[in-house]
Amino acid sequence: MKLNLPLVVIKTLLVLEKGGFEAYIVGGAIRDLLMQKPVTDWDFTTNAQPSEIQKIFPESFYDNRFGTVGITAEELIKQFQSETDWSLVNEDYSLEKVNLTLDNVFEITTFRSEEGYSDRRHPDKVAWGKTLAEDLVRRDFTMNAMALQATSDKKPACAGRQATSNEKIDLATCSLQLAAKLIDPFNGQKDLEQKIIRAVGKADERFNEDALRMMRAIRFASQLGFMIENETLKAITKHSKSLQHISYERVRDELLKILVSDYPADGIKLLFTSNLLEYVLPELIPTRDVKQAGHHTKDVWNHSLDALANCPSPDPIVRLATLLHDVGKPVAFRQNNQKITFYGHEVVGARMAKKIAARLHLSGKQSEKLWLLVRYHMFAYDPKMTDAAIRRFIKKVGLENINDMVLLRIGDRIGGGSRATSWRLREFQERIGQVLYTPMQIKDLKVNGQDVMEILKIKPGPKVGEVLQKLFEEVMEDSTKNDRDYLLKRIEEV
Repeated sequence: MKLNLPLVVIKTLLVLEKGGFEAYIVGGAIRDLLMQKPVTDWDFTTNAQPSEIQKIFPESFYDNRFGTVGITAEELIKQFQSETDWSLVNEDYSLEKVNLTLDNVFEITTFRSEEGYSDRRHPDKVAWGKTLAEDLVRRDFTMNAMALQATSDKKPACAGRQATSNEKIDLATCSLQLAAKLIDPFNGQKDLEQKIIRAVGKADERFNEDALRMMRAIRFASQLGFMIENETLKAITKHSKSLQHISYERVRDELLKILVSDYPADGIKLLFTSNLLEYVLPELIPTRDVKQAGHHTKDVWNHSLDALANCPSPDPIVRLATLLHDVGKPVAFRQNNQKITFYGHEVVGARMAKKIAARLHLSGKQSEKLWLLVRYHMFAYDPKMTDAAIRRFIKKVGLENINDMVLLRIGDRIGGGSRATSWRLREFQERIGQVLYTPMQIKDLKVNGQDVMEILKIKPGPKVGEVLQKLFEEVMEDSTKNDRDYLLKRIEEV
């Protein structure tokens, strides 16, 4: 097959081969290439050992026990451009632009085999392998167990047609259409074409080796819109309890990737059907079959999934808040004379969200945002609200969270069968925009502490702040009072 590869990627392969070693592209890069998607991570495998790789690439770094040597695209480009005999393999080619950031780290890993996974995550023993087959058989899914080798009628690496004088070769931005051989011992390309996620070899063994692979399977399904092969899904369900051995930080990272995927609701459904949800977000399970009243036609569980599916925000915390916005309803559920109510469910839900944030080890900022969005997702707007009331709401939830609150509401509305927005929501957004042009902080007043000290003939001290605070409160109630002449007069009166 012929594929367009960045020149710096091709050169990396060829330099390793010129050094007498095998070299292949592996991992997600091949998956993305075959799906004609942009490649963001370039991984290589070779029979060269770390010390040998570092001799070839002097600016590389090696600080792990898994045989992975890293080097940035920028350092590779510097090294390659310093070589006077930079020529290409013997192929007819056309140069195309690619997007490759200079800080992109290329990872070059020695063939390896692994033994024992006592912690259900990391191998107890890592040994350098001698063949590519040894390396591919240890990988998780067939679509990730392929390798790509550059091929040419004429190698060594520096044989072939030279670029003509009018061709500018930029290693950072150009690609080359190159003949390549796909090595695919587990039919990963076929599974990719059929949109199937299948474990390499025996699924039980793969998930016993690394329980996080179960979350990765569901993450890939939600990112790519793929189905998980039946035996693989059965094995995930069978071994779901093993997820307890994985740190919450790793589970959290996979969960957040599911939430920002193209099919987040499908990912959450898969977590439930595979029993993994019990170890990720068990608080959601009681929302199943909790009936709702009014305009809602679905139970809390399905409404929450629909809200998530329709949340327009790309922020994982906003999407998590959308998923959890009604998590307090099972606790707050009341039914009297056929009337169903959930009074205070947002308060209950916010407390639950805070505990979830702690368990997932979210950052302080993320935890606060999650709590705020769940706590105040029931915000209501009345056209009679004063500017001061609007400002108090902004102050309560934080200006930086206002737009996220609206995006959560849009997901909530669509998930409940309504239109994305309403006249009230639009007017509320307009009012917020209007009041943002009025002072929100004491420093926005048309007078300052120096004015207070001069008029009252006092020295710096608490009294200055007290006067400014009173003036600020007046202006918050009526923005027209933020007039210098008016405020100078009021300084004497307060």
